Amino acid sequence: MGRISKILIANRGEIALRIMRTCRVLKIPSVAIYSVADRGSAHVAYADEAYCIGPARSVDSYLNLDRIMAAIHESGADAVHPGYGFLSERAEFAQACTERGVIFIGPSAAAIGAMGDKMLARQLMQTHNVPVVPGTDGAVTDLDEALEIADRIGYPVLAKAAAGGGGKGMRKVHSAQEMEQALNRAQGEAGSAFGDARIFIEKYLETPRHVEFQVLADAHGSCVHLFERECSIQRRHQKLIEEAPAACMTEELRARMGAAAVRAAQACNYVGAGTIEFLVDKAGNFYFMEMNTRLQVEHPVTEYITGLDLVAEQIRIAEGKAIPFTQDALTINGHAIECRIYAEDPATNFIPSPGTVTFHQVPVGVGVRVDAGLQTEGDIPIHYDPMISKVITWGLTREEATQRMIFALEDYHIAGVKTTRGFCRRVMECAAWQEARLSTHFVDEHPELLAEEFALPTEAAAMAAVLLQEQRTASPLTGGSAWRSRRRKGGILPGNDFATDV
Repeated sequence: MGRISKILIANRGEIALRIMRTCRVLKIPSVAIYSVADRGSAHVAYADEAYCIGPARSVDSYLNLDRIMAAIHESGADAVHPGYGFLSERAEFAQACTERGVIFIGPSAAAIGAMGDKMLARQLMQTHNVPVVPGTDGAVTDLDEALEIADRIGYPVLAKAAAGGGGKGMRKVHSAQEMEQALNRAQGEAGSAFGDARIFIEKYLETPRHVEFQVLADAHGSCVHLFERECSIQRRHQKLIEEAPAACMTEELRARMGAAAVRAAQACNYVGAGTIEFLVDKAGNFYFMEMNTRLQVEHPVTEYITGLDLVAEQIRIAEGKAIPFTQDALTINGHAIECRIYAEDPATNFIPSPGTVTFHQVPVGVGVRVDAGLQTEGDIPIHYDPMISKVITWGLTREEATQRMIFALEDYHIAGVKTTRGFCRRVMECAAWQEARLSTHFVDEHPELLAEEFALPTEAAAMAAVLLQEQRTASPLTGGSAWRSRRRKGGILPGNDFATDV
């Protein structure tokens, strides 16, 4: 491996833009891919080249391996960054790139496969002395076996998809009477979502915290962790708010969990950036949950507290370079928080609110970062994840980062769709957050935070922004827009006509 000369980003939206910005800093040309629905998207304008790969449906575009490989060939890219979601954790994508002599900026297909199968990952962790939640080592084959296991480890238990993730194919079981129906539903959902209906059983932890460790590993045998993030505030087992470091962490627990995270990565000969996710109970016991073999949505909070550019580190590792620092050289600087701003209505169980964002003005200031897929306006298509942006703040203390987040969310103006902005601000202001009383049940335990979100009309949002601007002194650090569009090569791939969105 040598220096990468051109990177195709096999993704869309804010993560595609995030990767392209690092490419520009490293002076590496970037290639965008896009569906018909994303023809006018910011990531398409920002890239050096862009190729249309299909209709709006992700199965016909961002999940279409053949069309993405054709775009790689047509563009002449010698490396691919998968971002997160879509094909980022598909072993066959990594393998296809390798077979064609294209650098996959991520782990090997073997590592992705090992960690993608939850049962195999669980077995692997046990052989490397990484604690796992009590449960089965293999798939349950019938109802009687599931009942016997549940009786042994005690109710409540979880029936979980072996190939699952994101809360799909997962059912909580409180008693033997619920087991049959829970198994059937979990198997059906797992088969539909992943094409794999295998289910395993594990103990349900009542009020755990979700704490994950970022790891980096190179091809020379070095592996370090970049400390932890807490991601306990979730809806439907998907994260809403993250912070680093975790408020529940002690130096002793961090040392033990960090060492376990490194062992977990080394267990599958991991190379690249990855995340080891744990559940932590009230007694401070921690258990391996899964490994995400890609960049995480919440990686900016780790970048803030370490001063590292994780995308740049991924690229350097993919070029065959060694990690240039040791574990002892890494330190935590301050505290960072990330709020995900989704086009969703918290009052209606976070139902997506797709549509057109008619006004979009992001906050600025010291210790404030916004990763967004939009400029001043744009569409949130029904076909994809409804995340609009991520607001990240940093402070010397958790309290300072929280206060900056409150002000940043107040300064954030969005019109046209309902969003989670107001919910996130209410969380920042509530006593449970400020006292760090968190668990994965936080949203259910605080229904008072789920007020109805109103989709402001464009005029109201613009007026609010003007009034706020008049009330405050502009920051000297606030500059012009960082957006710019280059002339670029690219277009619709030869031999394909996607002019009609189907």
